[in-house]
Amino acid sequence: MTRISVDTDKCIGAAQCVLTAPEVFDQDDDGFVELLQEEPEGPEERSARMARSVCPAQAITVHE
Repeated sequence: MTRISVDTDKCIGAAQCVLTAPEVFDQDDDGFVELLQEEPEGPEERSARMARSVCPAQAITVHE
């Protein structure tokens, strides 16, 4: 099972994760990442992996 974690201290609020995987990520009131699904499956997992690859701050980690 895949688990997603985010490092909110690294997040710069670019919102690439929200644009790539809106079912997994959102932004808080300050524009920083919020994790909606810690263990996404199927298409959401693939979207989360893509979000990790486009995050300019490398704030997203995918744990196998």
